[in-house]
Amino acid sequence: MSDKSDILRLVKEVTASEPSGIQLLVNNAGIARDDNTRFDKNPQPDMSDAAAVSAHFLRSESQQWADTFQTNVTAGFLTSMAFLPLLAKGKAATPGYTSSVVNVCSISGFMKGSSNGQFSYAASKAAFVHVSRMLATTFVETGVRVNVIAPGIFPSEMTAGESDADQKSQLDKGSSNPAGRKGEDSDMAATILMLAGRGGVFYNHQIMFPDGGNTLTQPAAM
Repeated sequence: MSDKSDILRLVKEVTASEPSGIQLLVNNAGIARDDNTRFDKNPQPDMSDAAAVSAHFLRSESQQWADTFQTNVTAGFLTSMAFLPLLAKGKAATPGYTSSVVNVCSISGFMKGSSNGQFSYAASKAAFVHVSRMLATTFVETGVRVNVIAPGIFPSEMTAGESDADQKSQLDKGSSNPAGRKGEDSDMAATILMLAGRGGVFYNHQIMFPDGGNTLTQPAAM
C-alpha cells in the first residue's frame, strides 16, 4: 500500500471486477517504527533530565519516520485519490446511498503525550486525521464522504507483536479505560458497519472514537 504503482494496479484490477463501481474504501494499513524509543522496549528516561530525554529520542532514525509516514499517511492519500472515480460511480448503484471512505487513525493522533515514546507513529496518525479532513472537503462535490475512526487499544500484530494462523492477536483484557478492557473485533465491526451502512449516510467529515472512553479520562487528551 506504500507503493503508488501497486495502488494503481489494484485500482485497475478492482475496476475490471467491479464495473459498476464500489461503495466503501477502508484505509486500515498502518505500521509503527518507534522501536528505538518506545517505552515498553526501552527504559523511559528521566523526563526532568534534558540530556537524557534528548539522547533517548535521538535514537529515532530518519528512515523510521519516512517509512511510518509513507504507510500511515501517504498511502491513505494515494489510495483514496486513486479509488475516487470508482467510489463516485458506485454511489449511483443504490438509490439513497452514497459511497464513503473510512480512514482508520488512532487516539494517538489526538493525545498530547508521546504515545509512550512513539513520536513518529503518533505524528503520522495526527497527520492522517488532517489529510482526512482535506479529503472530505475535496470530495464534497463528487458526493463521496470521508470519515475517520480513531480506535484505542485493540489486539493486533502492532500492539501484541504477533498473530496466530487466523491472523488473530491476544492482549491482556484488562485496561485502565472506563470500559475496563481492550477493544474487541465486535467493537470495530460495529463502528465500521455503522459508517458503511445506511445509518451512516448522514455522516461526513466526522471522527469516531471506539476507545472504551480512554480519551475521556486521559488528562492530556484532545
